[in-house]
Amino acid sequence: MKVIEGNLVAKEAKVAIVVSRFNSFITEHLLNGATDVLKRQGEVADDNITVVRVPGAIEIPLTVEKLAASKKYDAVIALGCVIRGATYHFEIVANESSKGLAQVMLKYGIPVAFGVLTTDTIDQAVQRAGSKAGNKGAEAALSALEMINVLKQI
Repeated sequence: MKVIEGNLVAKEAKVAIVVSRFNSFITEHLLNGATDVLKRQGEVADDNITVVRVPGAIEIPLTVEKLAASKKYDAVIALGCVIRGATYHFEIVANESSKGLAQVMLKYGIPVAFGVLTTDTIDQAVQRAGSKAGNKGAEAALSALEMINVLKQI
């Protein structure tokens, strides 16, 4: 039986990170978690990491699509934070961002790691950005590293 599974070391990988400036008090922690994992666990060189800042989560999919289309990257990590408010806006942004990222991944055959928090409260966002619930930016980076190596084996 042949089993394909990835490891986390991807020294030669080129990774782009798209991070939303909206709710930056959260997204900067996600970015720090992602870059730390890429460098320390993935052994990705600093020069092979590109960070692209966008206004909000709704702009992430278009930016990820442009990066994927460039064929310069082995994976893209999407980082953002959408916190539920009193209007339907939350659902629109969260759903369309998620759907757009999945479409890019399938269209270009490139791993797009989903690190866009969708929470009900600020406290939940804080917990997922490096507090009680870990750092979802770091988890997205781990996923990207593993998928880079899985796809190389297929």
